[in-house]
Amino acid sequence: MRAFSSSVANAIEQTNGNETMKKVISIGLIGFGTIGTGVVKLLRKNGDIIAGRLGAEIRLQRIADIDIRNSRGIPVDDSLLTTNAADILNDPGIDIVVELMGGYEPARTFILTALGQGKHVVTANKALLATHGDDIFRAAAQHGVNIGFEASVGGTIPVIKTIKESLIANRIQSISAIVNGTSNFILSKMTDEGGSFETVLKEAQNLGFAESDPVYDVEGVDAVHKLAILLSLCYGKKVHLDDLYREGISRIGEQDIVFARELGYRVKLLAIAIRRETEIEARLHPTMIPFDHLLANVNGNFNAFHIVGDASGSVFLYGQGAGMMPTASAVVSDIVDIARDIRKGITGRVPPRVLDEETIEKIQLMPFDQIRTNYYFRFTVADLPGVLSRISGILGANDISIATVIQKGRMQTQGGGVPIVMTTYKARERDVRTALDEIDRLDIVMGKTMLIRIEDDNL
Repeated sequence: MRAFSSSVANAIEQTNGNETMKKVISIGLIGFGTIGTGVVKLLRKNGDIIAGRLGAEIRLQRIADIDIRNSRGIPVDDSLLTTNAADILNDPGIDIVVELMGGYEPARTFILTALGQGKHVVTANKALLATHGDDIFRAAAQHGVNIGFEASVGGTIPVIKTIKESLIANRIQSISAIVNGTSNFILSKMTDEGGSFETVLKEAQNLGFAESDPVYDVEGVDAVHKLAILLSLCYGKKVHLDDLYREGISRIGEQDIVFARELGYRVKLLAIAIRRETEIEARLHPTMIPFDHLLANVNGNFNAFHIVGDASGSVFLYGQGAGMMPTASAVVSDIVDIARDIRKGITGRVPPRVLDEETIEKIQLMPFDQIRTNYYFRFTVADLPGVLSRISGILGANDISIATVIQKGRMQTQGGGVPIVMTTYKARERDVRTALDEIDRLDIVMGKTMLIRIEDDNL
């Protein structure tokens, strides 16, 4: 096999004051899967461009993976490959360790070991950072090294750098984001072309947009990891994953998509954070948003972020949230960012979570049952007189005001019931839950009421 190298023959040694700046930055890659392969391809393809912009060569010194025999579609010299991550972690010549293996262990141990050895780290491991980020960020600060994680949220979209640097002078008032391409692809297809959740999911799997086991994506696990990271960055505080409300898209039916369109909405799986007086409202769930909202027009497997700062106003970021090369682009951007600091002989210029780790406190989240928003309800009821008045009476008794009602005739009957759809003005989650529990126990109601929250300032 041909050796991989960005091979910048004319890299010139420069001086910074009385110090000689490094002209070669060495990296070790742990994890040679899809994203790792993308990183190698990108460094090889654009190595000269990167070197010209950095003023130094990024040299891939070692690659570790449990499988080093199968071809990745790019020639790599056998001498670079190892099955032992310690060959990277213990190599004093490696400046930056790039962790792309995913999972919790041994990724966590490898990252902490690298930091303890005084090596900088780049990772795309959102699940690990959302769960063990406190330990990892604290270790980076303790050992005086950098950790880059742009690729952990939004793929190629520079949302982390935007929050940490471009919006540093702002109080982040809110963030609404589409952060999972699989769910967005499914909901977009259901809206634009029709079809059940099950049918569109199968199509997404056939196209490679969804895993054979899609739970991680469609039930919001992936997305809530990203929300946890965003909360830490936006508000400079710790957040415990278990404290975040999470709801996936698997219960969204064809009827709901049709009714949403009739009402002027598209359904999106949204990560939402809103600054309240002394608390942060944070949640992840399917959401109806008006057709004219920018996020409503983010379709397919794309991601997007709508950030509102008190000084900046609205900021909108859009792009590929996953995939080999888009994610590799974010990983390499972190490598170059850290390499610049290495060349200058500095570290910790931008703390991982904006604030000094010593000042980080636990985030004060608003209890989910206290949130106030608008709601969509779909009841399946017996086709009898007085049904509407009984349901509306219970809603009114719980301080829930009805905004619109759609009542379909017997042609819509399914399983002996007919659908009644209501939207509400702003109501409290606890009141909504209490009312729906009572409604679902009525003898005229067939099955559990479908609830989707609505974000619409006009309601």
